Amino acid sequence: MEKMPYQAELERAATMATPSTATTSEWRTTLPVLTGPNFILRELRAEDAPALLAMLSTEEVARFISPPPTTIEGFERFIAWTQLQREQGHYVCYGVVPAGMTTAIGLFQLRSLESGFGSCEWGFALGSPFWGTGLFVDGAAAVLNFGVDVLGAQRFEARACVANGRGNGALRKIGAVQEGILRRSFLRDGRYHDQVLWSILAEDWRLQRIGQTPPVH
Repeated sequence: MEKMPYQAELERAATMATPSTATTSEWRTTLPVLTGPNFILRELRAEDAPALLAMLSTEEVARFISPPPTTIEGFERFIAWTQLQREQGHYVCYGVVPAGMTTAIGLFQLRSLESGFGSCEWGFALGSPFWGTGLFVDGAAAVLNFGVDVLGAQRFEARACVANGRGNGALRKIGAVQEGILRRSFLRDGRYHDQVLWSILAEDWRLQRIGQTPPVH
């Protein structure tokens, strides 16, 4: 079967993402830096707060995600919370720092859904100036590699509002499988919205990064 145009891009991203050498316990002390062709992923820092406020609080970014903090101080508290949750072994949050920049313009998150990270929920948000630049595909590949190789995750779940065409397209592009519709599962601005439930399994991701097509589920 002929590959879709984005499949070659995904395979390149999956194989170029630098594997982490951190052990399962070391990441709770400090997150390893993940590198890609045009970015680094690192733990959030307090100095990222102004940039994250500017990038993630715009209407076009915020309308399909849980309400982000509305002040620099709010983002600073969020950043401190992410570090505490990481130390407790429940949660990982990577800031996305494009090449040539020093502060994060978005983030990737992994939240454990059970003891350990056998199943986890993952999410992402990038500032709109960086949409369509390849940062999502490359960054997502690095985070999935970390989740599989270091955390030992077997299943990744993601949710996106049905109306969020860009978010659903991005998840499809990275190889996620649509599992169903979660009706009225997301409350935003006083309204409930339907969400699409997506998943990626560790065995399917391993096949993708060596250039093989996962089986149809």
